[in-house]
Amino acid sequence: MTFDEMMVVSKEVSLILFFILFLGVIGWAYWPGHRTRFENEGKKILEEEDNN
Repeated sequence: MTFDEMMVVSKEVSLILFFILFLGVIGWAYWPGHRTRFENEGKKILEEEDNN
């Protein structure tokens, strides 16, 4: 395997890995069990702004 072939393979593998990571982060963020946590954190930020 030449250096150019190795570069192509490494770029393709890294693209696939980052895409899987991206889908994992999106899936985690939109998981139904996390909804209440995100709503509570959003309300907490708004309440802190009101107190200042």
